Amino acid sequence: MDVEHKGHINQVVSYQGSLLPTLAMLVAMVLWGSSFVAMKYAFFELDPLLVVLGRLMVASLCFLPFIRHFVKAPIRKKHLLPMLGMGLCEPCLYFLFEAAALQQTSASQASMITTMLPLLVAIAAGAILGEHISRKTVIGFILAAAGALWLTLAGERTQQAPNPVLGNFLEFLAMVCATGYIIQMKYLSRDLSPFFLTAVQCVLGALFFLPVLLLPQVHVPQAISLSGVSIILYLGVFVSVGAYGLYNFGISRIPANQASVFINLIPVFTVILGFVVLGEHFTFWQFWACVLVFCGVILSQDRKNQEEVA
Repeated sequence: MDVEHKGHINQVVSYQGSLLPTLAMLVAMVLWGSSFVAMKYAFFELDPLLVVLGRLMVASLCFLPFIRHFVKAPIRKKHLLPMLGMGLCEPCLYFLFEAAALQQTSASQASMITTMLPLLVAIAAGAILGEHISRKTVIGFILAAAGALWLTLAGERTQQAPNPVLGNFLEFLAMVCATGYIIQMKYLSRDLSPFFLTAVQCVLGALFFLPVLLLPQVHVPQAISLSGVSIILYLGVFVSVGAYGLYNFGISRIPANQASVFINLIPVFTVILGFVVLGEHFTFWQFWACVLVFCGVILSQDRKNQEEVA
């Protein structure tokens, strides 16, 4: 009975070991998907740059208790330039493009462009890091890119999306910046912890956006409503810290190629929340454009390459 009992316990532990990273990734995708809706909603009241600055300042404050631990990080000269490049790509340029994109397109359409990220990372990893890219991945990338273009051209001008073509293009530029961030994060994480790098990212972003308070075109309200404060706190604590923390935990337990697949769930949650909270909707042709994007992403996931990496 003891042997059977121990075997049952080991089985439960093994199951939990594979389940927890999956749950962490799923929760992270829900949080990231909600960020598009939360930011779009916050823009009704506050200047987009103020929203970005607020969330990054809140996130930076969340890392204060860990300063003593961060001081011991084994930083070398070779890490400084990539760290600056990582922070410049995301959140600095990334949030500039995304904030501008969400002023021109709907949260649902913008989130669909995020499905291009795993493919952009695969292309960049092949070109910069020398990783193998299969023909299947290239074909999948072309299909997904065609779907994203179709999604953009099929967009209708609405109050939520006054210029979807421009907005979706700006969101694509945000994904290019995210690709640069991921490549440099992958390089830096060989020597430095992802948690520390997330803190560096938030602090650099806060310092980058701090001067926006001095810009004459940025209106700083004398008072912010409770809903505005709540959204900024949510974005800073649950998205900038929570989502990245959960994603880093998940990616530390499962292969990176498998982890990247979860990113494709972001638009699913965004579309649902966008419909419920903002009243957004897709046109008939945009729905099929989304299907084409997903087909391209699924096709690009080469199992042979995943097994070799794993």
